[in-house]
Amino acid sequence: MHDAPTLDDGSPPWTPERLLRRLEALEIRAVTHRHAPVFTVEQAQALKGDLPGAHTKNLFLRDKKGTMWLVTALHDRGVDLKAMGPRLGARGRLSFGSADRLMRYLGVSPGSVTPLAVVNDPGRVVQVVLDEGLRDFDVWNAHPLDNRMTTALSGPDLLRFLDAHGHPPTWIDLGG
Repeated sequence: MHDAPTLDDGSPPWTPERLLRRLEALEIRAVTHRHAPVFTVEQAQALKGDLPGAHTKNLFLRDKKGTMWLVTALHDRGVDLKAMGPRLGARGRLSFGSADRLMRYLGVSPGSVTPLAVVNDPGRVVQVVLDEGLRDFDVWNAHPLDNRMTTALSGPDLLRFLDAHGHPPTWIDLGG
């Protein structure tokens, strides 16, 4: 039998239900839709249907020294890790963080990566990076810690959520 997953500090990760209650407590209006699990941008696009707003892809990255970033980009952006490294101040090349590291620091599994996962990083170890292209949308869609759900909320509300959890984002233009 496997032990339940824990964060780096030994505590259990937040549940989607607890996260949605937190959004409510912050007076953030969010609409959550349930669907089949999605693991890729292509699967998410097939299921998005009529959900308005920005659909994203989320990359959990680390550099050679162990610095970690959560990059949220528009779903159709090409992300060049080699070019992004210097822009983020990475030491050495960027690579994807392991599933174990993802669980330890953001409390989610691959396929469920989301900017909302900063609730699981009270130590503020992971740096949040947002694609400038998101500013063009009033509504942003994100998994609420589970890839069987999509939560729509306003961009300003997501920014307020990130600030409330000590993760003000760095903005970079991934459009060109």
